Amino acid sequence: MNTRRRFRELLAAPGLTLMPGAYDALSARIIETQGFEAMIAGGYAAIGSMLAQPDTGQCNMRDYADHYARICAAVDIPVYVDGDTGFGGVNNARQMVRAFEAAGVAGFFVSDQTFPNRCGYLPGKQVIPAAEMVAKIKAMLDARRDGDLVICARTDAAAVEGLDAAIARAALYMAAGADMAKPMGADTVEEIKRVIREVPGPHMATISQAAGGKHRDLGELEAAGVAAVTFPSVALFAAAQAVRDAVASLKSERLLAGLGAKLMPLPDYYELVGLNVQLAREEGYDRAAEALVRRVG
Repeated sequence: MNTRRRFRELLAAPGLTLMPGAYDALSARIIETQGFEAMIAGGYAAIGSMLAQPDTGQCNMRDYADHYARICAAVDIPVYVDGDTGFGGVNNARQMVRAFEAAGVAGFFVSDQTFPNRCGYLPGKQVIPAAEMVAKIKAMLDARRDGDLVICARTDAAAVEGLDAAIARAALYMAAGADMAKPMGADTVEEIKRVIREVPGPHMATISQAAGGKHRDLGELEAAGVAAVTFPSVALFAAAQAVRDAVASLKSERLLAGLGAKLMPLPDYYELVGLNVQLAREEGYDRAAEALVRRVG
């Protein structure tokens, strides 16, 4: 089964799918090896890892497409990604769909913010007219080659116009043909329950470090009918803390031995990156080549 169809099945299945966020191919591989069935790769983590900057719209579509392609190539589970604002108008959104499909993503979300996009938890957001977003949705649907690719329309109107307006936009975006619609900022369990009642389609909740102290009980989210919950920056923040601790220890103690407990053992790392599989593959090719040379020569 391809990853896009699998992602749709996960969203439709009973229960709560947990989706940690990858910031690069290695973190994606770690997430997969821990048994998760899907993951997210968001713009916040991408810009943090690629540029060491906050997410205020600095990356272009090709940066993201290349970044997501590396992540998708490293794993066999669905990867759901950040499509920013579609990176411009309807023609830009069409190009994004084609590039993201080629990268191998299982789905993506696009925001109705003005360009350039910024993290949904940062101040200063503005939204485009709803009709402009509907036009982008139509363009993205038209550009989609694989009908299993999940297209989610996210609205950031709650921070600008209030939750009522955000829910109305989300319902409109579903009517336009989106597979999912998410009102960003509807974070409490009661707000989420209202969204699920009033907006068709599966609901995906977000628990992000960028939101500060907004942490919700996963059991409550599952009971409310949430299909999946993403943790888009958990690996990024975990890695940043771990690297800072390790190099701070090296700086202060000037001893490599003191880092042992902070580092992944070498056999574990080689298992993670597939060294033995790669070496065995090389040996197999060499044996096959030698056998052919002996036979033909």
